[in-house]
Amino acid sequence: MAEISASEVMKLRKMTGQGMMDCKRALQEADGNINKAVEILRKKGLATLAKRAERETSEGIVVVAKGDNWASLATLCCETDFVAKSDDFKAAAEAIKDYVPACESNQGPENILETSVNGKKYNDILTETVSKTGEKMQVGDYARFALEGPGIISTYIHFNSKVGAMVEIETSDDNVAKSESLKQASSDIAMHITAAKPLALAREDLDAETVEREKAIFTEQVKNKPPNIIDKIVEGKMQKFYNENCLTEQQFVKDNDKTVAQVLSEAAKQAGGEASIKRFVRFEVG
Repeated sequence: MAEISASEVMKLRKMTGQGMMDCKRALQEADGNINKAVEILRKKGLATLAKRAERETSEGIVVVAKGDNWASLATLCCETDFVAKSDDFKAAAEAIKDYVPACESNQGPENILETSVNGKKYNDILTETVSKTGEKMQVGDYARFALEGPGIISTYIHFNSKVGAMVEIETSDDNVAKSESLKQASSDIAMHITAAKPLALAREDLDAETVEREKAIFTEQVKNKPPNIIDKIVEGKMQKFYNENCLTEQQFVKDNDKTVAQVLSEAAKQAGGEASIKRFVRFEVG
């Protein structure tokens, strides 16, 4: 077995961020070849991932990245709150921000994992972090919005960093998008999304299967009512369902006397124009 010097161990530690003893053992196994030692440590991370493949990753954080005309939201998940608060995990989460601009797709966690920056995939960073922490980690969700015209993209992360939302709003012109009233409304709507959990932007965006399931449930609930009023009762219940689950129709969390659509319309009017919500996402860890 080759004699491993302290300087070699330190060099490998700086390259990989692994513990001193792990680096020394890897160098010993690689007979002093530092490139082989790096590969051994990487395989250790992959082995940990495979071993813990069935474990739940119910802890973690929501990560936001922003550019001049785009923003993204992602979740990085792990097994325990202890690891979620570790410096290694936080560094891996921060690294996502470097990979978002290089990612060719606007959604799908698998696309972030396969994205390379300076010849290194994000999946490699995750594997290295798994090797350090001994816990399974994964990118749970990922989405990126980019403006195609006048508008604004706002994000909001709850104080516990486990819930986040992103909303894209189209405006009639740039002046409206840059107005303080629209910026405030956009930020408030992102916050609203985290709290109100809308299922869709508008009723026409709801999944048809979901709508039919709700109608069936409501119909079953009133099946003993007179036949001539059943349809009206079901219609009323569906209206309430839409009001509670469609973002534009929801009561605004900061003012229950207004809907989200009304709040946005008033903010845009104050700025001398119009605005509408184009899309949104809401991600939650756990």
